[in-house]
Amino acid sequence: MKVLILSCNTGQGHNTAGQALTEYLSERGILCEMKDALLFAGEHVSRFVSGTYVNVTTKAPQLFHFLYWAGSGISSSKVKSIIYYVNKSYASALGEYIEKNHFDVVLVPHLFPAEALTSLRRKGKLSARCYAIATDYTCIPFWEETELDGYFIPHEDLCDEFHKKGIPYEKLHATGIPVSKRFLNPIDRDEIRRALAIPELGKMLLVMSGSMGFGSVASITEELIEHCSEKDRIFVLGGSNEPLKRELRKKFGNDMRVKIMDFTDQVPAYMGACDVLFTKPGGLTSTEAAVRNVPMIHTPPIPGCETANAAFFSSRGLSLCAKTEKDAANCAQRLLTDANLGNAMKLAQKKVIHADAGDRICDFILKG
Repeated sequence: MKVLILSCNTGQGHNTAGQALTEYLSERGILCEMKDALLFAGEHVSRFVSGTYVNVTTKAPQLFHFLYWAGSGISSSKVKSIIYYVNKSYASALGEYIEKNHFDVVLVPHLFPAEALTSLRRKGKLSARCYAIATDYTCIPFWEETELDGYFIPHEDLCDEFHKKGIPYEKLHATGIPVSKRFLNPIDRDEIRRALAIPELGKMLLVMSGSMGFGSVASITEELIEHCSEKDRIFVLGGSNEPLKRELRKKFGNDMRVKIMDFTDQVPAYMGACDVLFTKPGGLTSTEAAVRNVPMIHTPPIPGCETANAAFFSSRGLSLCAKTEKDAANCAQRLLTDANLGNAMKLAQKKVIHADAGDRICDFILKG
């Protein structure tokens, strides 16, 4: 068997889900390749689309909210949208690549390549089986206009929502969102803290800014400092967002309690070492944290699908949802002082989230 995974660089969550599936498939000896679908339209198109998405979501979130809301209003299983026709433009090049390289299965953790595959399927030009992986806890606009063999969704509670949008029940498979096995590996908390140079005494608060640096990280950090003792530590994962890291280091560089981190591939370790995690409610990161079993506070979301993610998690006790930076600091105090609240959250995470999503998807594909 040979599998192609198609994603896009509009937010890292889609790519991360694809990379997790690559890990699971490769472990089973299945040949697997992952590509940016928009490259079939040209490198300049990929850069333009991803750059525009990042700029809109980080600099004009209300515009993104309006576009998401407008998309929800016109989204239909009966009429194809402009999104479909834009992605249809590179479908022929994509189809030729799939057939030339003899892929048996195509997996898409992103809407855009699903639209291109739909165009190919409607023309009878694709023999490979095609499956979508939804990486948010809601049916985002335009999934219902795609026509694939199946849809791997985050949870069985979402089946009715996806069906009401127009996707047949028989095509919905509640596998969960796949995350790397590194989030499943057993941890020795004290050993991890020593390896990461985190003091054994005191609390460790982890603030994640997301791949795009969305949110008021400086304001949250400032609020947390107000409640921290000299023994506590605040770790901020700034990723590759250089302007954000410069701002934070300028503001907090003299406070020994705050550590601004560059890009790291040790996120599972930092999650395992922390007492409380602060993150915007991206579907992938939230799932990783729940699989890692970390007390979690969702910071204000990018309006749209992240609003739905926050609602899904908070309504089931998987996280606390903060409306403001001050509220986030108050939520942290609740978790740090009420052991029962934190333990109940971890228990709910284990009960609700499908930590074995990667294996579930592989098993389904192999059954054919």
